[in-house]
Amino acid sequence: MLLALAGIAFLCSCNNISLDFEGKNKKKNVVARVYDKYLYVTDIQGLVSKEASPQDSALIVKSYIDDWVKQNIILHLAESNLPEEQKNVERQLQEYRNSLITFAYEQELVRQRLDTTVTDEEIEKYYNENSKNFVLKSNIIKGIFVKAAKKTPKVDKVKGWMRSSKEKDRQQLEDFCYRYALDYSLNDNDWMQFDDLLKRVPIKTYDKDEFLRNNRFIEITDSANVYYVSILGFQTSESNSPLNFVKETIRELIINKRKLMLIEEMQKSAFKQAQQNNEFEIYQ
Repeated sequence: MLLALAGIAFLCSCNNISLDFEGKNKKKNVVARVYDKYLYVTDIQGLVSKEASPQDSALIVKSYIDDWVKQNIILHLAESNLPEEQKNVERQLQEYRNSLITFAYEQELVRQRLDTTVTDEEIEKYYNENSKNFVLKSNIIKGIFVKAAKKTPKVDKVKGWMRSSKEKDRQQLEDFCYRYALDYSLNDNDWMQFDDLLKRVPIKTYDKDEFLRNNRFIEITDSANVYYVSILGFQTSESNSPLNFVKETIRELIINKRKLMLIEEMQKSAFKQAQQNNEFEIYQ
């Protein structure tokens, strides 16, 4: 069997060989049959690369033939049992092709003509007009935190640096974090999910809202590390989201709205032009 497949594989790798399929030679070039469908050597020519070993070539050809046989057995079963209306897929294929071509054209139009610049004024205006759509689903905080090993040099000074408003202390804190911290975030202007902080700092709380209302600075120690958290602000779930927290989301919403408007304008323009040029008719 493998020897025969190796021979077929050799023919498959020879793209320049001319094969005779007329008359008595036709049957010799048949590789497989399923009911009234035939697989010929030319159907799998080029399947195997010239660099493949005879063993690998035979396995590749065998796998292809097996798949072809199984596929056509199931296809015959489906065609024999489905009613005609379910077998008629030409309309579905045409609709799918039409949607693919239309989508490709729309994407190219968007790529060429969409303005992706969104100003802060536009973002703020959108936020004010749609604030009811930006309700928090979870608690968020604004703050900084540092995680360091208990034996780290100057770790006892971190708490003071974090609570200080002096620029030199802030610089000391940044230098410490860069050199020694195991994990940290010093972006005190950015909001973050409180649940994301809980994944990085082992804070134990059963009532998150109550915890946030009653804690501004947290210090936690475990067997190896010390954690410092300074909460500068918070907002609980079900309250309106701060603008800064949803700024990028709004930017994407504005751009997407422009995209839809651009496509809609293209469709209206195309329809109007075709109408003016009498390029379509609707028969009643």
